[in-house]
Amino acid sequence: VIEKFSQLPVALSILKKQPKELYFIGDSKLLDKNLISIVGTRHPNQYTKEMTTKIAQKLSQIGYVVVSGAAMGVDALAHNGAYPYTIAVMANSLDVLYPAVNKKLIKSMAENALVLSEYEATMRATKYTFVIRNRIVVALGDVLIITQADENSGTMRSAEIAIELGKKIYVLSHRVGESLGTQKLLAEGKAEVINDIDDFIA
Repeated sequence: VIEKFSQLPVALSILKKQPKELYFIGDSKLLDKNLISIVGTRHPNQYTKEMTTKIAQKLSQIGYVVVSGAAMGVDALAHNGAYPYTIAVMANSLDVLYPAVNKKLIKSMAENALVLSEYEATMRATKYTFVIRNRIVVALGDVLIITQADENSGTMRSAEIAIELGKKIYVLSHRVGESLGTQKLLAEGKAEVINDIDDFIA
């Protein structure tokens, strides 16, 4: 059943452009917990896959809820790792299951976790709605973790939003020539590196 919040989650009050409405399916109480946003490329390498899953799992084990955007790649890994302590923010309305590759995940999150959208029925995802969706993903989390990103990617737009909102950004350490977006954030002093997951979680 698609429901609508009578008032927006407090975390979204920092946005200049707040959603007019926010719809949800699932357990809205997850919004009352400590939230951390995890985002990244749709085409993660093997190292990123393992690390994203591990970070999400460990965060969920100590009471955090992981927020992401239900896209293929890093988003899906973050949701699966933290499941059921996870929140998906969709770039389409909640009656549309997209992307198809994550249909099963989105359905199970609607049953046992939380799925959010600012769009009314029948709205399909567009290039524009992905960018807009990212501001909600970033605003909900206390911090933003980017596990892998190319330069000039949608993920880097999320990093810009985090910087605008004064959110701390963490990234994984990568080999030279990989994940150029996060390497750039590190080089510019805009992110902190996670060298050891257990240290970071602690």
